[in-house]
Amino acid sequence: MYKKPIMKRRIWAVVGFVAVALPAIAQEEVPMYNSNSITPIARYEQLYNIRVWRWIDLTEKQNKGFFARKAELTKLVMDAVKSGKLTNIYDNDSLKTRIDRAEFLKRVTGEGQKFNLWDATTTYYPGDQVTHNGKNYEVTNVPQQNGTTGVNPETAGNQDWARASGTEGQEALPSQLTRLYLTEDVIFDRRRSRLYYDIQAITFYIEKASPDNPDIKLYDKVAAFSYKDLEKLFRENPAQSTWINRYNSAENKNFADAFLLRLFHATIDKVQNPDDTSISEVFAAEGKSHKEAVMAMEWEEMKMMEREHNLWEY
Repeated sequence: MYKKPIMKRRIWAVVGFVAVALPAIAQEEVPMYNSNSITPIARYEQLYNIRVWRWIDLTEKQNKGFFARKAELTKLVMDAVKSGKLTNIYDNDSLKTRIDRAEFLKRVTGEGQKFNLWDATTTYYPGDQVTHNGKNYEVTNVPQQNGTTGVNPETAGNQDWARASGTEGQEALPSQLTRLYLTEDVIFDRRRSRLYYDIQAITFYIEKASPDNPDIKLYDKVAAFSYKDLEKLFRENPAQSTWINRYNSAENKNFADAFLLRLFHATIDKVQNPDDTSISEVFAAEGKSHKEAVMAMEWEEMKMMEREHNLWEY
C-alpha cells in the first residue's frame, strides 16, 4: 500500500518539470496577417503557402504593355522617387534595409571618367583635368605659361577651374531598366478553395554592357519596392500607369490590374528552399548545362500548375 503514494509523488515531479520547462521552449508569436500584402489572408486559412521568385524581362513581346515608349513602368517609378511620391526604397526584397533617394539616383547613374585627384601643391595648366569630391574639373582662363596652384576647384567658381563637361556619369533612361525581379507568395486559401498570387516586392535591375564583351548584357540591382506601395502609386496615377493592349486599345488597363490579371510573362528563378539557392545555381553546382536549368524552370512551373489542380479537389 505504501507504493502508491511514491508513484503519485513521481508523477507530480514529472508534471512539475514539464510546467517549468514549457516557458523555456516558447516561440515568438507569428503575425496572423502579412503586413506587406494588399489583400492579406489569415494564416489559419492558408492550406498551402510557398514563396517564389521570378524574372520579368520587359523587352519581351508579352511584357511590352508595361514598357511602352515614354510610358514605361520604370519611368513612373523613377519619376515618383525623384518627386518624393515614393519614399520607401529598399536595398533588397526583404523590405527591411532602406536606402535614401540620393543612393537610388546614384545607382541609376553610370560611372563617368576618373582623373587624378586634385592636389593643392601641384601646378595645373589649361586643359588639365582632375577629380575632386566625385566631380571632374578642367583648368580654364589661366595663362598657359603660369598655370594655377592651390586653387580649390570646388570653390573657385569660374576662376581657374570649370566643370569638365561630358566626363561624368549620365542618369540612365527608364528604358535601360529592363529587368524586374518579382517576389510573391503562392497561397491556397482553404476557405475559398482558390489559389492566390500575393506579390510582395519588385526589384528593379539596370542593363549594362559587359566591359569585356559589349555583346554580353549584365544587370545591376538598383532598388526594391514593396508592391503594396507600387500598387498604390499605380492607382493614384492612372494616366501614367497604363498597360497598353497592342491589339485593342479599348482594353488598356491600369498596371495594377495588369499584375492582378497576370498579364505578364515571368520565368521562375527560385522556389523557397532551405539552402536559398536558385534553380540555375543548383544545376551549375551539379555541373549541368544552362539548357537543363531552363528546362527545370519550366518544369517547376508545370509542377505548380499540377499542385493547384490537385488542391482544387480538396
